[in-house]
Amino acid sequence: MEDVFLLKESVLSFLDRSGALLQLAEDCKPFNDLIELDPRLGDCVLNDPLKATALFQSVCFLSIKTLSLIEKIHTESQVNVILKFTHLPPFPEYTLDLCEFPCGYGTMRPVAMEGLAIAMTRVSKYTQGARFLCSEEDCPCSTGFHHIRVHAPGATESATVRSDFSCLLCSSHLKEDIKFRVLGDKQLVELIHVKALDVLKVHPPSALRYQSVTLFLRDELCNSMRIGRLYRVLGIPAHVHQWPNITLSVEANSIQPWKPEYTGTISSNFQALLTATASSPWRFSAIVANTFGSPVVPPGLYSTLKLGLLLSLVQGREDNPDSLHCLDLLALTTDTLILDRLMTYSLGLAGRGVRHPATGEMFASLSRDEHGAGTANIHAGSALLATGGVCMLGDLGHHRKDKMDALQSALESRTVSVIIPGKKYGEDADQQISFPVQCSFWALADSTAPSNKTTRTDSTVLGTVDMGPVPAQLAEAFGLVILCREAGGKQALLAQTMHTLRQAVQPGEPLYPSCMQFTTQDYQELLAYTQRIQTELSPGAEMMIHGYYMASRRVRSDSGHGAKVSVASIKLLISLAEAHSKLCLRSTVLEEDAVIAVLLCENSITLRHGASALVIPPDAAFPCDLCDLEALHRRDLILEQLQQSILHFVYTYAPGAASYITEE
Repeated sequence: MEDVFLLKESVLSFLDRSGALLQLAEDCKPFNDLIELDPRLGDCVLNDPLKATALFQSVCFLSIKTLSLIEKIHTESQVNVILKFTHLPPFPEYTLDLCEFPCGYGTMRPVAMEGLAIAMTRVSKYTQGARFLCSEEDCPCSTGFHHIRVHAPGATESATVRSDFSCLLCSSHLKEDIKFRVLGDKQLVELIHVKALDVLKVHPPSALRYQSVTLFLRDELCNSMRIGRLYRVLGIPAHVHQWPNITLSVEANSIQPWKPEYTGTISSNFQALLTATASSPWRFSAIVANTFGSPVVPPGLYSTLKLGLLLSLVQGREDNPDSLHCLDLLALTTDTLILDRLMTYSLGLAGRGVRHPATGEMFASLSRDEHGAGTANIHAGSALLATGGVCMLGDLGHHRKDKMDALQSALESRTVSVIIPGKKYGEDADQQISFPVQCSFWALADSTAPSNKTTRTDSTVLGTVDMGPVPAQLAEAFGLVILCREAGGKQALLAQTMHTLRQAVQPGEPLYPSCMQFTTQDYQELLAYTQRIQTELSPGAEMMIHGYYMASRRVRSDSGHGAKVSVASIKLLISLAEAHSKLCLRSTVLEEDAVIAVLLCENSITLRHGASALVIPPDAAFPCDLCDLEALHRRDLILEQLQQSILHFVYTYAPGAASYITEE
């Protein structure tokens, strides 16, 4: 027995010295909640929060009086108590599912909910508490603190302050003592179930309808939520009476950012492909892009565009929009229908994707608050709803000029501003509120459509193409511009026609050999996995990216207009290289990843400004058709040659690039 005691003593000493004892104490704290202390009190807090608040108010008042903490306090109503919930029992009774309808007809107990913030008001004032005095001078209530009204969850402003209150002692009229009124901050936020975004995505129309719930944020909770973000909210539902209507709202008590859990893995099909292509740093991503979108287009068509779409999807971060590396993409084509279908299919694989209708609001709109606050309610547009994901714009030829101007401004500044007219919403002056734009934009345009250029040039620079209805400044604001040209001509058109007909005649049946069969679910799992890979640049990749950037700026410099390669190009190059590394399931960005980034970027710049001293094929990332293993080997050899061409270009036009990396 003594030996066992000595062993326990040694264990305790070890836990103390290693710090494990402190960790044990921290781990046990969540279990020392109110339910454990007193089940009856815990039940009161959970099922009758107003009664529980009154109990805590009474105890706090007695403590203040007994300990003489505050001299000028006379009644319990002078003590304002707010119970803050840290967590709730994990039972259905304490969960408000925003998908269920109708909601709010149960007991008004604290509930937990998760959802997307889609609208919010500016911060305004509300009355926390007010003191009333009896108008009858002989009444004892004409002085002192006998009539104190404090805001209660779900109560409107008129429930706290109005002119028809009567004295509880003599029934005379009460008048407010204005100098004792206490004001607080208030903000209204609309929360909706995250599945509501499916309606704005690509899924077929259905009879499902989603309804938002209004949250009341007060005091320190104001400005704790942002439009387009996901949150977990603990709050108390309340029925707000505004004659003749009764609406359900929730008094927010605790707000935390919410991240959907992900526990997926890569499918066995892609794991086998990764093993089979381990000898080359380019083959895995080449096959993944080549066979991508097979429900819409046959393998081998639009491979460069499909690679760009995949790289943009890889950079999506719905769980952490602040770390998003936006990768905007503009596709030029003569067949907008097929490309629209391909982008729509790809949008369905995004963690969050919103298809913007040409007649809808792209960024934000205003309306008057319907809950009596009298202030402006700011509603999220498509871009803000797509925070952390992708906003698909479709054919830019269908958008008005003012919308494209606003898009260009947002692409360049990554912010959007909303002007709130002061006269319309009861303010002395207009106010401007800015929101970050944290999503990638996809768009397409018909390259054969009439151009909107106001001036004509006598000569065309080698390699440039007409952007159709897209203004040159807007095309410049897009990071990646891809011209979808198919070398096969009529043969490519025939392949697309056969693909569409076979799908119509044999729906659900495999159209291609088993080696090309990667399901949509396989791609969903792959993209979800790659988005969570943390990468770092290798010295070789860093040297190539910075060297190409500096060399390209020098080669394309124009004494009259400055460098044609924007400063934002360095971010685009790094984002493309990191995305390609993730798509290849690597945590280190290799020089080979930088090669793909440079080729995509150089092709994009050439379409806008013409060719440079770096001579590469039009579709440099896919210089040949990938029809068999020999074609993959041939592509590797061509990419190795292009890699040497890029290095030669860097050493020729930016020989000191390596020494300037830190400075850049």
